[in-house]
Amino acid sequence: MLKKRIIPCLDIKDGRTVKGVNFVSLKDAGDPIELAKSYVNQGADELVFLDITATVEKRKTLIELVEKIAAEINIPFSVGGGIQSVEDASALIKAGADKISINSAAIKNPNLITAISQEFGSQCMVLAIDTKLINEIEYVFIHGGRTNTNLKTMEWVKKAEQKGAGEILLTSMNHDGTKAGFAVDLTNQVSNLVRIPVIASGGAGTIEHFKTLFQNSSISAGLAASIFHFGEITIPDLKQYLHQQNIAVRL
Repeated sequence: MLKKRIIPCLDIKDGRTVKGVNFVSLKDAGDPIELAKSYVNQGADELVFLDITATVEKRKTLIELVEKIAAEINIPFSVGGGIQSVEDASALIKAGADKISINSAAIKNPNLITAISQEFGSQCMVLAIDTKLINEIEYVFIHGGRTNTNLKTMEWVKKAEQKGAGEILLTSMNHDGTKAGFAVDLTNQVSNLVRIPVIASGGAGTIEHFKTLFQNSSISAGLAASIFHFGEITIPDLKQYLHQQNIAVRL
């Protein structure tokens, strides 16, 4: 049985870790390098770094910060934000990223998914999808959740897999930062549509929320930010709890 992964997420703005609710009202959550080291020590399975304003500000990802974090950690490290080309992806992999995460650029140019997958392997190509429920239909948003693409999420998921995505990072904007629980029905719907791993993001507030996610979906990983950043839940406590609930995790 594949073990479920616990993944902290560092949303970066102006070189600091931030966290909001429903993609707005951002507040400072600490130094990303110190947080990254802490998560390695706690036993996180992977780390995600998202430069959340790079696309909107029309600039590249913070490569220097990626290098500093990569130098301090020894777990798989995904990086996203402002990646527009294979060259951008290559620069980040050279800086220490293990996986590349794209969102807005993939919508504008789906062939970028294929290009990155072919250049570095599909295991390096993570498609991030920010999805929002509007009138009972899930739609894909870009530009850090600011712009509705009018593209239906379920159609995009299938196309992304066909284009070569090796993994999907699925964030429910309706649940993001609410601490009311993951969007289990949504994540189940997506994971049943594709054969690649899906990471659930948005809504984690208690250790029970992870149990509900893993017991009621075929999802491969749960991602969270504020509950870890602000010490509401520690990764060792979460993993011990899941282990006690007969959910396979790396201890």
